[in-house]
Amino acid sequence: MTASWLLDGIFPCLSNETRGPAAVVEYANSDREKTSTYTLYGSPGTAGAMNMSNGSVRYGVQQGVDDYHGRLDAIRRSEYPQLFEPGTSRLKTVFLDHTGSTLYAASHIRAMADELLANIPANPHSQHTASQWTHLKIEQVRDRLLRFFGTTAEKYAVVFTANATGAIRLAGELTPLSKKGVFCYSRESHTSVVGVRSIAAERGVAIRPADFDEIKAIVLPENTAGTSLLAYPAQCNFSGQRFPLDVADTISSLYRSCDDEESSHSPWWVLLDAAGFASSSPLKLDTLKAGPDFVAASIYKIFGAPTGLGVLLIKRSSIPYLRPKRYFGGGTVANLSFDRTWQEFRRGIESRLEDGTLNFQAIVSLNHALDAHARNFGSLENVAWHTQSVTKYALKAMKALRHKNGSPICHIYGHDDGCVWGPIVAFNLKDIRGQFIGFREVERLAVMAGIALRTGRFCNPGAAQKWLQFTTPELIHLASLGYACGDENDIVAGKPVGALRVSFGAVTSKREIDCFIEFLVRHYLNYAQPLAQSRPETPLVSSEIEPKPTSVSKPGSLPVAEPPACLLKAASAETIDTTSTQAVADRQLDVEIDRIIIYPIKSCHGWEVARSVPWELTRHGLKFDRAFVVMRHNDSRPMQQKRYPRMALIRPHIDLGRSLMILEAPDHPPLEVSLMADQMNLERIETLVCSSTMQAFRIISDEISSWLSSVLKVSCYLACEPQLLFSDTSSFSANRLSQSESLSSSISPLSASTKGEGMSFVNNSQLLMVTNESADQVDRWVKEESNSNNGSAGLDSSRIGPMQYRPNLIIKSASGTEKARALEPFEELKWNSVSFGSTQLTVSGPCTRCQMIGVDQESAKVLKEPFSTLARKMRVDGKIVFGMYLDNHECTCDASGAYAFIQPGSIAQVQL
Repeated sequence: MTASWLLDGIFPCLSNETRGPAAVVEYANSDREKTSTYTLYGSPGTAGAMNMSNGSVRYGVQQGVDDYHGRLDAIRRSEYPQLFEPGTSRLKTVFLDHTGSTLYAASHIRAMADELLANIPANPHSQHTASQWTHLKIEQVRDRLLRFFGTTAEKYAVVFTANATGAIRLAGELTPLSKKGVFCYSRESHTSVVGVRSIAAERGVAIRPADFDEIKAIVLPENTAGTSLLAYPAQCNFSGQRFPLDVADTISSLYRSCDDEESSHSPWWVLLDAAGFASSSPLKLDTLKAGPDFVAASIYKIFGAPTGLGVLLIKRSSIPYLRPKRYFGGGTVANLSFDRTWQEFRRGIESRLEDGTLNFQAIVSLNHALDAHARNFGSLENVAWHTQSVTKYALKAMKALRHKNGSPICHIYGHDDGCVWGPIVAFNLKDIRGQFIGFREVERLAVMAGIALRTGRFCNPGAAQKWLQFTTPELIHLASLGYACGDENDIVAGKPVGALRVSFGAVTSKREIDCFIEFLVRHYLNYAQPLAQSRPETPLVSSEIEPKPTSVSKPGSLPVAEPPACLLKAASAETIDTTSTQAVADRQLDVEIDRIIIYPIKSCHGWEVARSVPWELTRHGLKFDRAFVVMRHNDSRPMQQKRYPRMALIRPHIDLGRSLMILEAPDHPPLEVSLMADQMNLERIETLVCSSTMQAFRIISDEISSWLSSVLKVSCYLACEPQLLFSDTSSFSANRLSQSESLSSSISPLSASTKGEGMSFVNNSQLLMVTNESADQVDRWVKEESNSNNGSAGLDSSRIGPMQYRPNLIIKSASGTEKARALEPFEELKWNSVSFGSTQLTVSGPCTRCQMIGVDQESAKVLKEPFSTLARKMRVDGKIVFGMYLDNHECTCDASGAYAFIQPGSIAQVQL
């Protein structure tokens, strides 16, 4: 029996109605406890199913997970329809990022919509009926939140903020730090907590980051000289490690033993960051004898909605000692003088601290969020039980995954004995040789598979450095080379600089964990990265680490990757003279340039050069290729199709006779853009292309900006690099542009940029080449998988052709010449250069692919193929690759001043 497929063909469908045979992974704990198992539903042996015969994965029986006494499936279907394909039981998303933001319930959203339509939430500072109704609702929510956090209005006050970060900042501002005091924060603190050190530094307070086990000594009376603040998280958002909630109790007891006056505040104030903890465990603040002075929480992390709302709980006994506010606004003052620095704050702590008008609609919405949470889960105790069960199941499943040599696939951070852990698992993957696999590549494939997880350092610098084992000097060194959190770099000198994270919430199901585990098995079990490209195990501060490239590599400096193992041939033991004339001839091959495509606007649709037209190859690449970019007003990076798929709908055409670029898009009239730089109204801007700075010029035109904004549904504008519009054979000189009336000499576009010499707005190299034969092979792989699963993979039946990979040159087998022969798929991985006439293009290496090749270039729909298939079939050095980069490093002019011309249908020579 073949399995029906879920998530566009990545996973076997796990719905009760369409389950196939159960593929079960068996594991045993290291302490030799009773063997347990978990189920992966699928059809072993069918194309695309798990191949586990050579690993330590085998079949057995299943293990259960808490499901609220059998109610979880019904809750998910009725309350969380966003997880499913409309009208079906098929999962649309495997959501494993609950620490980032959990899911909102449908009944919450519907109830809020009904209330907004039936009532008039109004500014609570007014006195009319609607305003008073709103004020009452806000006060009801305060009381309900206090009960939710396990306390009452007698002990804590609820102050609403914009988010948890705002709550933490407010706590830092209110703490009466003295100059002899200390701001101490634990290693596992979120950046929002670490940021309080700026407030402390302004007051002359010492800054003391510390491991949690060091805090006990830091807060001792003999080590304390002034009013201080201790901040720590209840749960680390990197590893999930949890910390005691009663730290304030311990500190309070220390100072009560030294001072019998219980009415005074101890010199240590305590800020508890409960943003991550409170979504899956009860705080029970009333069970604490003293309790923290401040507790920060995030609403959307608990209920999914509303966003833009945080909570700061302030212990009422601490209120008399708070530092006076510096800023005031809105209704926070009872009396205020216009011409004197005199004002009286309101007495209530809430109205005194909540500047301006509250987000009253969001607060009213909280009533319905609390109702839905209670109706679905009963209590946070039930949620805690469920998430602990899911986490234990996921951990055992991940630890069970081992390559055939016994080495683990998952390198898990934390979750060892001796600590308490929350519903978070941070990890990286390793191949069969023990090399780390780049988390960015895993993330890209997970996105195409419909799995929502998190990558990076998770805004937690201390925990990241601890678990990833890199020091502050190493971090600073990497930053000096241009590396930054959130960029595309994942492995540096053999070490990961970030991690993958899955986190679980109240509605996480066993079914989702099974999908995730099958994803790991399907793509990474027994996977080996090529030894030739293994990353050196050297310190991050080693001199062997090169700065991030700001230009294309010169010939020979960029390693040419080894081809996949299926293409490698056994090396001959016989020594061959590669310098002989015959040897050189044997390493040559004739191919045909089938098609030439340029992309006048980066990330928009390509334009194919007519077969009768020879096209100029300039020192920047193909003329007009990536000469323009579309920019957002609030971003220095050009817009890209992987984030804005509608860019594929914009079709540029080049009219050389009229020096125009004509833009077309569905339901929009054609738009003409001049290619004459001296006729443009330009304004200098700075762009970032692959973290490299490049000077560009905004084209100031309301007509162009409006047209692009209408097509892309976001505000944007067109920019260019005028040098890229010049013909290398044109008599139009650079000096003429610099003297143009539209540009002053002080902002000449000819000024040097930090991007590589001879580069346009391309990401890496001047040209990208693919072959028809390789594209056909990928298309066959995709069709084979679709056919083996009765066509249920959700694939488009049309051919995935070479244009899907956005190449500049499409190569095919030549015929009719002595050195022509049929090309093999992917043999271009072994080519050294491609020449035509006197021009030689160096093969710089394979093109690393991302989800962008999943954007259908005709419809702008985002599909899983061909990225998913390439991820399983075509990896070099752990990267998903297709196509080869070409660079024109030694381009020289001929007698006419031309660099070179290239024409579709012409013959090119390949050096093997």
